[in-house]
Formats: sequence, C-alpha cells, structure tokens
Amino acid sequence: MLNTNKSSNITLLDGGMGRELLRIGAPFRQPEWSARALMEASDLVKKVHIAFSAAGSDILTTSNYAVVPFHIGEKRFADEGASLTELSGRLAREAASSFGISVAGSIPPLFGSYRPDLFIPERAPNLLKIIIDALSPNVDLWLAETTSSIREAQAVVEALSGDDRPLWISFTLFDGEESQDKTPRLRSGEKVADAVNSVIDLGVSAILFNCSQPEVMAPAIVTAIHELKRLNVDMPIGAYANAFPSQQKDAQANSTLSELRQSLDPEGYLSFVETWCHLGATIVGGCCGIGPEHINALHKRLK
Repeated sequence: MLNTNKSSNITLLDGGMGRELLRIGAPFRQPEWSARALMEASDLVKKVHIAFSAAGSDILTTSNYAVVPFHIGEKRFADEGASLTELSGRLAREAASSFGISVAGSIPPLFGSYRPDLFIPERAPNLLKIIIDALSPNVDLWLAETTSSIREAQAVVEALSGDDRPLWISFTLFDGEESQDKTPRLRSGEKVADAVNSVIDLGVSAILFNCSQPEVMAPAIVTAIHELKRLNVDMPIGAYANAFPSQQKDAQANSTLSELRQSLDPEGYLSFVETWCHLGATIVGGCCGIGPEHINALHKRLK
C-alpha cells in the first residue's frame, strides 16, 4: 500500500541517486553512470537510500535509471538487465521498510534522456516489460521519469495495462534559452498543456516535472493546474528539479559530468520548492545534484 507522511499535504520524494553515489565515492563512470554502483557496490546504493530516508523522504525511487541498453550496452542488458533492475527494487524496499515509507519503481528513458528523437516505439514494449517485471515485487507505485514526449508516456501506460498501482508520469522540460518563449514545453517541443490533456486521457494518477532547471517548473505547474481545473479533474501535480546548467536541445542527460550550480544549496533550492507548493504542487523532491541535505531542508520546512 502506498504510504505517505500524513503530517502535511506534501509528499516528499528523495533526491538524485547518481550524484550522491559519486559524492560518497561509489564506482561511477561513463557510460554506466549510476548502474556501475549496482554492479560493483550495491551496499552504497542502499546507503544512499537510507540517507534520503533519514532526511525525511516519504518515497524512495529505485536506482535502475541507467540500467538500460543506452547506458550499459545491449549485451550486458540482455545478460544482466533484469537481475540488476530486480536488485535495485530489493535495495529500495529494504531501506524503505526500515523507515515505514514507500517505493516508486523508476521507469527511465529507454533510449537516452532528453532525446525524444531517439525513441524507438517498436523496441519499447519489450524493454519496458523487462523493467516492470523485475521491479514489480518491490514497488508501491510507478514513476516514469524524465519523459520527453507524449508518445513515451503512452508507451509506459500501455506497458502497465492491467497493473492497478498508481502511475505517475514525470515530464522533462526545455530550459535555458529554449524556454524563452514563455510557453512551457517538453523536450520534444510539445506543449505542456497538450501533454497534460494526453495523460489525463490515459488515466495516470499524477503529473510531475523533473530533470530540468528549477526556474522552468513554476510555469509548467501553473499550466498543468490550469488544464486540470478547466477539465474539472482532480489530480496531484509535482516537481523535482536538477541542479544542472541549462541543457540544450541536442543534450543527453549524463553524457558528461555537468557542473552543479552553487546557488542551489539547500536554502536556495527550498525557495523554489516553496513557490511550487504555493502554486499547488503537492509532490516535491529533487533530481540530479539534489542531495539528502536538500531533502532534509524541505522536510523541516514543509512537513
């Protein structure tokens, strides 16, 4: 059963697994990214889960984001993808059980973050089935992360047909110069308003925005809430931003080790999150570069 802290109406996610693994000295390199720690030092993955739990997270997200052929290669995914993904579910469940909190099963971008142009619809169902089957015993809900286009969201919904657990779709947004037309858009260029309408029709349980700069979250939240009100739909909205510089249209998440913005210390990040909550977001947390200290600051202020 999905369990969130009832002391406020805010559900607090965890932060970025990959950068926290790097910070504590876990095995970490390109192109495997955070998957390397699952392969060589799974105890450190659990250590990060415990740190986020202790910081106040209501939900832990499984650490299989990079366990896709794009990061670990076709052969290794065929040989070890299911077992590594299953391990990520067990580690999250073990940590969450100690704190009485819930686990979200991460459904990552299958063909590279930020790159909807690389999405291959014909391959998606088989890859999604492997991920879902491996995580299924240990998760309370599903979280499709860094979703760059409407059709990626549609593929996830189709893959989860018949599963009665909540599905949260989290879209990634244009940021930096490409967000200057003031119309919130997905990395595909599709309008957030259209994406919201699409996933409402698909029957998802919550709409979120992640892995983009915090500055672009508020306009997306306002747009999403406006569309929900217009359609008379009651659905949670959330956001969890990264601490990266803006990413251009041809960027791929984790293709390089981006510098983190020093202004986004716990207090700096908290100021953004408080704005999102004021606008109506009820699910918040952090993505790349947002650590346990940030989550603890959110917990103290919001919970």
